[in-house]
Amino acid sequence: MIKMTRRGVLGVGLATGLAALMASGVAVFAGDLPTLTVAALEGGTVNWELDTIKHYGLDTANGFTLNVLPVAGNPAAEVALQGGEAEAIVTDWFWVARMRAEGKDFTFIPYSRAVGGLLVKPQSGIMDLADLKGKKIGIAGGPLDKSWLILRAYAQQRFNIDLAKETEQVFGAPPLIMEAALSGEVDAAINFWHFGAKMQARGMEPLVSTSDAAKALGLDPETPLLGYVFSEKLEKDKPAVVSGLRAASKAAKQLLATDDAAFARLRERMNAKSDAQYLALVAGYRAGIPVDAPVDEAAADKMLKLMAGIGGEDLLGPVKELPPGTFLTN
Repeated sequence: MIKMTRRGVLGVGLATGLAALMASGVAVFAGDLPTLTVAALEGGTVNWELDTIKHYGLDTANGFTLNVLPVAGNPAAEVALQGGEAEAIVTDWFWVARMRAEGKDFTFIPYSRAVGGLLVKPQSGIMDLADLKGKKIGIAGGPLDKSWLILRAYAQQRFNIDLAKETEQVFGAPPLIMEAALSGEVDAAINFWHFGAKMQARGMEPLVSTSDAAKALGLDPETPLLGYVFSEKLEKDKPAVVSGLRAASKAAKQLLATDDAAFARLRERMNAKSDAQYLALVAGYRAGIPVDAPVDEAAADKMLKLMAGIGGEDLLGPVKELPPGTFLTN
């Protein structure tokens, strides 16, 4: 559970109070505010935060009007951002690093550090990563999935095995990987954190979390992987909008971290099939809220170099070290 300071509570109260005034037309008309369009994956967990921002008026309270553009996947979001259809998206900072190395001016403010892990059935007989030799692993996110790369590095270091060579991998969409794992079609699965939470609610157990593997590799698990990404030009042209997004995101997280009713209104959107799934999703989201502090660039650079060593140019192109400006907060 994330603890809130007294100052944080007041911040949320002030934001929602301002929102109420604005909604009544006393202070500022929403039509007078600049609009920020964020492209978001349909069904993605970022919509929980964006929905909260809109519902409580945290956008207008912070000087902008949020417009959400639904997209089918990360590639579509990236196209929307680069083509000007959207001004911001949520993606990982590895993509930002690659874009900056190619001369693009995208930058990043933290959204989440939630990561998944590798799950198995309790009766599988798989006790550690060495037991995966000759087994079939289902992986959401493709061969360059960050959790898969970190777990590969950990298996190499801890057990001296190359999971890519000594297992069979099945790649697919998160719901398909979940069902394949639950049915026994695959022996183990790596899935996005929210599907992992649903899988645990249905009886699967984590063999090793990506966070624990990262720690064992000397990486900082506090490094946020996902963030709001936009151009530096937007920050220069509309600094108040960017600071407003940051403030609205922080206020929404404070609400969702402490107010069970704020989460309860999202339950249908969360697509939880049971109380156990719902509670697991709430706990997973709250655990993934990043610390409100600048990103440790040395730690991020260490993670990037590890990823570059495993994922190669397919993941990061020519990037070998963290490009300056990747994190706007720094």
